[in-house]
Amino acid sequence: MKRIWGYIVIATLFFVLIWVWTLKVDSSLNYPEFVSGGALFFIIFFLCLFNIRKRVPFLPLWPAHKWFLLHTVAGFLALSLFWLHAGVMWPNGLYVQILAFLFYLTTLSGIVGLVMEKVYPNLLTRIGLECIYERIPRDIAEIRNKAEALILECTEKTGSDTLAKHYLETLGWFFQRPRFFLNNIFGGQNAQTWVLQQCSILERFLNAAERDYLDQICALAETKRKIDFHYSLQKMLKNWLLIHVPLAAAVITMVVWHLIVIQV
Repeated sequence: MKRIWGYIVIATLFFVLIWVWTLKVDSSLNYPEFVSGGALFFIIFFLCLFNIRKRVPFLPLWPAHKWFLLHTVAGFLALSLFWLHAGVMWPNGLYVQILAFLFYLTTLSGIVGLVMEKVYPNLLTRIGLECIYERIPRDIAEIRNKAEALILECTEKTGSDTLAKHYLETLGWFFQRPRFFLNNIFGGQNAQTWVLQQCSILERFLNAAERDYLDQICALAETKRKIDFHYSLQKMLKNWLLIHVPLAAAVITMVVWHLIVIQV
């Protein structure tokens, strides 16, 4: 915590320095946009180094968590410098409006990623189950096979197909693949409510032997629910960069083109 506050203080001092420098240049009838624009380009270049750092983890550079803190603070600094450089939150002109739109989208995707990096690991820890993302399809298939085996065994031993019909009509849908994706990524409890409801609805129509099988299937459904939760959050953590990085690349391309245009 002390470290990030140190970074924030340094970033604030840097911004104040650029702001004062810009005012000084402006009062002497020069071009203050060169000062703020140069500082913004420098920070954007620094932000790009974080992606390079992640691709070469074997190099003896700063630890990744320090780079992440610097990247976060530098991102907000870049937004402040962008406003200082543009002079307004939404500039005039199609080209700069496209650049501003991409810049805001990149910043927003970065903020979303920051929130997920801080919130999701705690949620996954509290769920009480560890999952390897790449093994989730296999884990779900194994749970589904166990549930279907229990259904078949229940039907054969009890001579009743009540549980089997309920499985085909409702629970089978749940066991097929990950469910409740959108609700899970926002930390909702719809999946847990649904599982408890489906198990409680059927219980009154079963005899003692069938209830034993229902309890086992509900336990599998609860495990499946936790795996689904892991799948949703881990998928977001892994795939949000597929949005953030291309947006950042588009911003860099526009910025380089902007520099070329103003120098011509």
